[in-house]
Amino acid sequence: MRAVQRGRDARWHAVRTGALTGLAGLLVLLALNVPNTLQALRPAAFLRLPLEALVYLAVILALPRRLGRVRSVLALVTGVLLGLTAIFRALDMGFGVALNRPFDALIDWRYTASLVSLVRDSVGHRLGTALLLAAAVTAVLLLVLLPLSVLRLTRLAEQHRRPAVRTVAAVSTLWLALAVLDVRGGAGPVAASDIAPYVYGQVSRIPSELRDQREFAEAAEQDPLREVPAHRLLTGLRGKDVLIVFVESYGRVAVEGSWFSPGVDAVLAKGTKQLQAAGFSSRSSWLTSPTFGALSWLAHATLQSGLWVDSQQRYDVLVTSRRLTLSQLFGDAGWRTVAVIPANDRDWPQGEFYHFDHIYDSRNVGYQGPRFGYPTMPDQYTLHAFHRLELAREHRPPVMAEIDLITSHAPWSRTPRLIDPSAIGDGSVYDGMPEQLPSERDIWTSPRQVQAAYAKSVEYSLEALVQFVTDYGDDDMVVVMLGDHQPATIVSGQDAGHDVPVAIVARDQDVLDRVSSWGWDDGLRPRGDSPVWRMDEFRDRFLAAYGSSGQTEPQPASAP
Repeated sequence: MRAVQRGRDARWHAVRTGALTGLAGLLVLLALNVPNTLQALRPAAFLRLPLEALVYLAVILALPRRLGRVRSVLALVTGVLLGLTAIFRALDMGFGVALNRPFDALIDWRYTASLVSLVRDSVGHRLGTALLLAAAVTAVLLLVLLPLSVLRLTRLAEQHRRPAVRTVAAVSTLWLALAVLDVRGGAGPVAASDIAPYVYGQVSRIPSELRDQREFAEAAEQDPLREVPAHRLLTGLRGKDVLIVFVESYGRVAVEGSWFSPGVDAVLAKGTKQLQAAGFSSRSSWLTSPTFGALSWLAHATLQSGLWVDSQQRYDVLVTSRRLTLSQLFGDAGWRTVAVIPANDRDWPQGEFYHFDHIYDSRNVGYQGPRFGYPTMPDQYTLHAFHRLELAREHRPPVMAEIDLITSHAPWSRTPRLIDPSAIGDGSVYDGMPEQLPSERDIWTSPRQVQAAYAKSVEYSLEALVQFVTDYGDDDMVVVMLGDHQPATIVSGQDAGHDVPVAIVARDQDVLDRVSSWGWDDGLRPRGDSPVWRMDEFRDRFLAAYGSSGQTEPQPASAP
């Protein structure tokens, strides 16, 4: 009986060992072949023969037997590097969908806190926390299981050295033949060799990014406007309330080249007529945003500073510099400067860089209504509160404000309905409305439904802004309305570009006459061939037009 039991135990041990070894090999193969774009994520992507695995086995087998500890350390280090590479490639997929660019290991870790807040605000605190925990656990498991898997396979190769050498030689010959014949599958060459170039690409960017950070810091400290006396600043806008209004995710795709753009175009055409009926004129064109799909603060900083702020690294340098912002220049010239940032629910330390006299956020605008998913409040309420808190005050100085409209923020669910402005009050009128509107689960069932929801949210934001101007605008109101960036690729598509619409609205014709040389189009909707400027050019062109620098063709302060 004991002999039978020992035989069963041996067979069970052999089966378990074989299963664990097979799983280890499968996990390593998957990690070696995981693509870095969502478009390439298909079964064929994993049916490839990675050169890196053959090179690693050749190195391991070439080491003398006595260096067993060295082999173990090398296996564990290789497994950790393979795990990190797999995680980075998965992040590449996510960044490609959201930001239309790959993950940058040196810079993008700084977005962790913003990502956590975005996920929780978009899908709810509990579900968002669960998703984030699942992602964190998966990453930890990869960093634990892959080193153990590589170690197991390494020891197996060492224990069966002769068969392993013959296997490596045969498979290497096969790899060479496949490479010479350029045999391809559904995901490219079957003879793959892209792990090493990928790792090299990540590492090789580090020196250039460090150099870029140093050069950007120097550019941030050099601002010719610092020499302009306050009495010469913005002389063409004296006495005007100047509002810079960012419409979240309002990109070129909203008004041009998409199946849903006709709806947004109709809102812009109607808005242009409504403004004209109220005595306002408008001019529009395009700006190229430094960001795509998210990271709105990079666009805000670019417009305000006249520097190309296309990464968190540059943003962190900028907000600790002495660079002059539009809000600071307006403040020096006698305006009261405010920021309206309804997405913020906590203190904003970087706000000190902009030198706003006051910052409004979700905590101090008197809103008593419900959240609408990510947006803390509807855009219509945000604009109504700004009028009540600032423009309706008696005996006040002119106001310069940056106002962020966030209803059109991803995931574009629960877009509110416009209501009678007289009923807005403290926002409690919105109670019960979010539950009546499509949720993320309703919308995110197909790209087309997501695109339709995006367009509806943009239409709402534009309608709310036009209504605000026609209701509260006067001869002394000037509005610069623009998008911060294009929406994510599920809406924009691949390689959609970074252009966003921009328009200036004013009742005083002299305000628009001063920018007649810009070649912008009449109305809120720019034509396809309208001028395209980089967003960092706007500050100096705007200041030159309204009497601050005397420059007619200001140059961008920093190249991308």
